[in-house]
Amino acid sequence: MKRKLLYRILLDLLLAALLMILLFPVVYMIISSFKSSGEIIMNRDFLPRKWTVENYVWILLKTNFGTYSVNSLYVAVVVTAITTTIAAMAGYALALYRNKSRFFGLFSKLLLLLQMFPGMLMVIPLYRSFSVMSMLNSRNTLIVLYGTFSLPFGIWLLSGFFEGFPKEVEESGRIDGCTKFQIFTRLVLPISSPGLASAAIFTFINAWNEYMIANIFIQSDMKKTLPLGLTNFILQFGSEWGNLMAASTITIIPVSIFLVFTQKYIVQGLTAGAVKG
Repeated sequence: MKRKLLYRILLDLLLAALLMILLFPVVYMIISSFKSSGEIIMNRDFLPRKWTVENYVWILLKTNFGTYSVNSLYVAVVVTAITTTIAAMAGYALALYRNKSRFFGLFSKLLLLLQMFPGMLMVIPLYRSFSVMSMLNSRNTLIVLYGTFSLPFGIWLLSGFFEGFPKEVEESGRIDGCTKFQIFTRLVLPISSPGLASAAIFTFINAWNEYMIANIFIQSDMKKTLPLGLTNFILQFGSEWGNLMAASTITIIPVSIFLVFTQKYIVQGLTAGAVKG
């Protein structure tokens, strides 16, 4: 018993140490956001000698940070809604017919194969295509691209979740005369919140944090998302470190709050789909 207790204490201490190492850059960023840019460079102390909120005031009142935030929120929410809806329908169909049709079985393998190729391989042909269609420098372009790249993972995740779904519920729906679509919308979806939330959370975070694609397809400052907007504080001959730290701190707040209230759904959705997925 004492040996198990000692093992548990050592394991907790190790995890605490690893957590401190992982969180140190984030904590340092938040602390540095209350320093001036000059103090960040000159002062090696962890805590600021003079606490200031001037960085936050400047970011919120004298930059387009609000516009960047609205753009990111709009793109992330729309992508999440569209991708989760399509992934739910496709995942349910794949779960029903994967073992009954060679086409769906092959499609399931292709979904996994798509995860092996980096999305940047498609950037050049996509750029040429959107250029011909005059869709460059648009938030809708980001919505299409983010949704396209997030959809395979969403379908794969939800198909595994739906395969572990109780068959008795579907059979009761058939007995009551429901069509497959009615079974899906009235019986399956209402009790599939963990799987749907998992797909939505991953999609939202990816869309919120994405930088490379947005940097290629967006040129106008008023159309930039938050990751792009942060680069405005990195100059050729120096960086506005205080403003950059403050902007980065504000950027992580929505995602952090989002994860705090939805982390249980991530675990439930992944473990539920792991039974047969």
